Amino acid sequence: MTLKTSGANMSIENWDNTARPGVAAAWSPRSPAERVLMALKMHGALSSAELGSKLATTGEAARQQLARLAEEGLVASASEARGVGRPTQRWSLTAAAQSRFPDTHAALTVQLLDIVRTSLGEAALETLISVREAETHTAYHSVIAADLPLRDKVAALADLRSAEGYMAGWSEEPDGTLVLVENHCPICAAATACQGFCRAELDVFRSILGSEATIQRTEHIVSGGRRCTYSIRKTDA
Repeated sequence: MTLKTSGANMSIENWDNTARPGVAAAWSPRSPAERVLMALKMHGALSSAELGSKLATTGEAARQQLARLAEEGLVASASEARGVGRPTQRWSLTAAAQSRFPDTHAALTVQLLDIVRTSLGEAALETLISVREAETHTAYHSVIAADLPLRDKVAALADLRSAEGYMAGWSEEPDGTLVLVENHCPICAAATACQGFCRAELDVFRSILGSEATIQRTEHIVSGGRRCTYSIRKTDA
C-alpha cells in the first residue's frame, strides 16, 4: 500500500520549511538522522534493512544512524520473531523523538482551553469549537469542489492537511476503499484536552466528502494510536 498525495507518491523529501500564507512552516528533515526520524514517524517500526530501502541507502548505513539516535534516546528497538531464524530488530521513535515534531504552542493552548471551560463554561467551549469547524469547512470548501470525484477530494484533503502539519497521505485498497492517513497531529495537546476538536474535524471531512461517501476513523492518536487513519467508502459500494 503506497501513500499518495494528489496522485503522486509521498516521499520524505517532499517536506520543506517554506511557509504558506496563513500556515506555519512544516518541520523539514535536513540531516541523515532527521530523515531517519521522519521515516519512522511516517511508517512506524522498521528494521534497519527496511529503513535503508525507504531512504535509498544501505541497511548498514541506516543501522549506524539508528545506533547514534539510540544513544541520544530518540529511537528504541524491539525483537520480533518471524518464523525460523534470528528475530528481527525493529526500530521505533521514543517519546523524546515524538516531541521533535511540530506542536502548536501546546501548553498555552491547553491553558486557554482550561480558562474558557472554567470561566465561561462548556457551552462557550463548544461555541469556540463550532466556529473553528465552520472556518475550516469554508477554507476546505474553497479548494475542494463538491462535484470532484471522491478520489480527487481525498487527495486534495490530504494535501490541505499536510500543509497544516498533519503529515497526511492517502491510498486506495484493492477493494476500492480510500484510506486517509495523518501521521502527526499538530494540535494533539488541544485535542487531548478537548476531544470536541476531533469530533468537529471528522464532521468537516464528512461534509467535504459529501453524501456519496462514508468515513470512519479506524486509528486515533489521542486514543494511543501511532497515527489517525480514516477509512472512506462510496455509499453505494
